[in-house]
Parts: sequence; C-alpha cells; structure tokens
Amino acid sequence: MSPLITTGNSFVYDADDIPFGTVWWFIYAGISCLLVTFAGIMSGLTLGLMSLGPVDLEILQRSGSSTEKKQAAAIFPVLQKQHQLLVTLLLCNACAMEALPIYLDKIFHPFVAVLLSVTFVLAFGEVIPQAICTRYGLYVGSSFVGLVRVLMIICYPIACPIGKVLDVLLGHHDVLFRRAQLKALVSIHSEEAGKGGELTHDEATIISGALDLTLKTAEEAMTPIESTFSLDVASKLDWEAIGKILERGHSRIPVYSGNPKNIIGLLLVSVITCTALKMFNRICFVGICC
Repeated sequence: MSPLITTGNSFVYDADDIPFGTVWWFIYAGISCLLVTFAGIMSGLTLGLMSLGPVDLEILQRSGSSTEKKQAAAIFPVLQKQHQLLVTLLLCNACAMEALPIYLDKIFHPFVAVLLSVTFVLAFGEVIPQAICTRYGLYVGSSFVGLVRVLMIICYPIACPIGKVLDVLLGHHDVLFRRAQLKALVSIHSEEAGKGGELTHDEATIISGALDLTLKTAEEAMTPIESTFSLDVASKLDWEAIGKILERGHSRIPVYSGNPKNIIGLLLVSVITCTALKMFNRICFVGICC
C-alpha cells in the first residue's frame, strides 16, 4: 500500500492518489465504470443464458414467434457448450470485479474505494443485471451473443479444459420432460385457464387422457353394458326414438336382439340425423305447397 502523508491540518491522503479533475482521474473513473458495466453484463448473461436449456430453445425455434425463433437460433450454438460457456462468463466476471478496486484505489481513499466497489458491484453488477436478464433473458442473450463468442475464444485455453472436466463429471443437462411432468404442466395450464392460460379445461382433459393411454387397459376404457343406451332390433325409429338417441349424444348406438347383452350391431347416429333432416325438409316442403 502507498504511504499516507499527514499535513499540518491533520488531513490524511494517499501520496499516489490521482488529483480530482485531471485527465488521468477521468480515465481511471471511466475504466472503473466500464468494469462495472462489463461485470454486470457477465453476471446477467450467466443467469439469463444458463436458465435457457437446449430443450427450451428447441421449443422456441419450433413454436415461438418469428423474433423468438431468430433469437433462439442465435443462442442455441453457444449453449451447446454449456460448461465452457459457464466458465467463460464466470471468469470474465471475476476478472472485472477483481480489477475494479485497483482502479478505484487510484482515485479514492482505500476505504472509499472498497465501499464504492462493493456498492457498484452489488447494485449495478449483480442485482439490476440479473433482474433484467431474468425477465428478458432471451433478448439480452441474443443481443450479446457476438460478445460471448469472442470471449469464449479468448478464454478458450482456460475455459475449454475446465468445461471438459465438468462435462465428464456432471454430464449435460438435456433431460426432456417425463410423462408425469408433462401431466403436471398441462394441469397447471388448466388451472390458470381463467387467468390467461393457453389451455382450456377440456383441452387439458384430452391431453391428460392421451398421456394416460399407455397405462390403461381395454377393460378400464370400456363402459359396462348395463350403463349403455341401446335399442332393440325390433324398435321403430320414430321421432321419439330419434329424440332419445340425439339426447344421449353418442355417435354409435348398440343394437341387440332379445337380450340387451346380445349385441348384433351398431347404429350410426349420423345416418339417423341425415335421414331425420331429409324427412323434416320434405314435411316442411309439403306443408308450404299445401
């Protein structure tokens, strides 16, 4: 540490401090601001990019808007090297934060330099960037993807070996959603239907049922014969019978002979509906003519 000098007025200052207002004072202050900004960008990108998994980017490339597709396509190649990217961002962030007190110490008292360093790093280097990137991670990541590529090249001798070791020890985080997780996700969307959710209750029920198909047996999907609506083969398809059929809402009605369990065929409701409509049109036509 540089020696401290005491004047006649008992004012203590650092002999190596650069006087305020000089060119070098503004140069060191500008470098300090750049370091804080750079550290904030690295901190925000660490949270923003690492929170976007390859699966998320694949989904955005297939189903997102045109802007989201372009942004996801720009980020995807960088995120394929997750651990190398993580080491690069953390290394650059650490270098910026370690260099900041050195430059602040040249223009401020050591105590003030430490205080300002902690304050700037906390507010502008951590809290604000991470809050922004949490909300706009895709946009921020795609905007700085060029800078990230350059930094990955510069830090390659250090970041690549460490990234390879992490790949071997931890593997890649490319796990897709399991069946139970997909059902839970659909259920959440269904519960939020009234709050702007994308799926209605009926859509969520259909999707959940489709996910459960591989676990169901034919017996579970069947309806007991006692609970079905069926017709005797000798029944007349008059208006009363057609009304009951349409009221049930089934597309096919079992037809039995003698015993309700003796099913001999199925009656297609669409055919009955078309026939009924034709008969109704003919009756209306005759009534008008008369």
